[in-house]
Amino acid sequence: MKLLIYFYQIIAKSCEKLIYIKQMMKNFAKIEDKEKKMHDKNEKAVDLEEERLLNLDVDHYTKKVDEKAVEGEDKMLREEGLLEELVEQAEEEVKEEAEAEMLLLEETVEMVDTAEVEEVEATEENVTAPPKEKKFAKAQRLVGQSKQIVQEADEQTEECRLLLMDDLKEYDEAKSKLKESGFDDCEFLLEKLGYKTTSEEQEEEESVVFETKEEVAPMVIKDVSSGKFSGFILALLGGAATAVGLVYLATEKLGMTLNVSKLPSTEETQNILSSFSTMIGLKPDAAIGAGLLGISVLLVMFLIYKIRVGLKASSNLHFAVKQFVEAELYIEQKSNCKVEMEKVDAHMKETIETMNIYEILFHEQEGKLQRILYFEGEKGKSTDYHEKSFAEIRETKELMRTIKDFMAIPMSEDGKLSENSVERLSKAKSQMDKMIDRLY
Repeated sequence: MKLLIYFYQIIAKSCEKLIYIKQMMKNFAKIEDKEKKMHDKNEKAVDLEEERLLNLDVDHYTKKVDEKAVEGEDKMLREEGLLEELVEQAEEEVKEEAEAEMLLLEETVEMVDTAEVEEVEATEENVTAPPKEKKFAKAQRLVGQSKQIVQEADEQTEECRLLLMDDLKEYDEAKSKLKESGFDDCEFLLEKLGYKTTSEEQEEEESVVFETKEEVAPMVIKDVSSGKFSGFILALLGGAATAVGLVYLATEKLGMTLNVSKLPSTEETQNILSSFSTMIGLKPDAAIGAGLLGISVLLVMFLIYKIRVGLKASSNLHFAVKQFVEAELYIEQKSNCKVEMEKVDAHMKETIETMNIYEILFHEQEGKLQRILYFEGEKGKSTDYHEKSFAEIRETKELMRTIKDFMAIPMSEDGKLSENSVERLSKAKSQMDKMIDRLY
């Protein structure tokens, strides 16, 4: 209601301002009419003056007429400028007041809307606020996340392992093809040309190309139990113990001795149950005593059950958090293994490419060696051949030595890419590039 009254006040003030502006505009219109009439009179006076001075010196009097006209126009412009300044000043004042009132109105409306929105949001939060997650539910959620993390880590590692197996297969094929297609033939021709391999070079050792090292043992995520079943069993045992204890207290109070080998008589049962009602200050009543006994037993059972479930939920949450942290560490270690496997994979692909190029170069060198052997024949030493022939023999020997040294070492050490293998591959590529540069 206050807001509506405030709106009406603002509208009334705005109407007053509009009436004021309208009145000012009427005054301005009257001033403009007067100025127009004055301007017309000045123009008529100028015309009469021009007719009177027709026979006089035209240039002299024309100059005077122009000066008078200019003075009249200057006067009119000054008056019009004053009029415009008044109009602008009035408009600015009205505009500033209107803006201030609208700003105040907007602030008031915003305050009202904000209060309403906050009240609605608070109501929605009270109505739709989700219940607090229980410990067991949170533990189950963490166990599920841990299983997903471990599964993803194992799947990624397995993918890398399979990829490496494919690379190893391609490497073995490229190595066999290199030896059969050019390497062995070049070695045989070099021996015929007087180059004798040393005992170390003749002994070819089969080295393990890549050996995976399982640094991280497989992780098994265990599920958590709610503890409800064990809590129920413990509650039954606790209830039975409570019932026996209360009956024993009643018999001690009554001075009775029960024979545990047989059931108590009806009279004994009535006396025992009646004694429970007297414990709370009531008259002996078997029905009330039986009710008190049952309530006591059920209360003890409920407490035991809730305590067991609560303790189990806390231990489950602690165990689930511990498993989740271990799963995070597990995936981090597996990620390191994956990175190392990817490095070995890239190294193997580069090796296979280099070996394919070496195969082509050995094919070419094989033809050159056959040419040397055919035209120059077999000689005792390789140095006895022509200078150019000896250079080809030496280049072939260097190619064979470089690639043989590289293939003789494993690509991995302790499950990681071998720095020695990387260095040998770099030397093999460098020797290959030198040969290609010499050819082209």
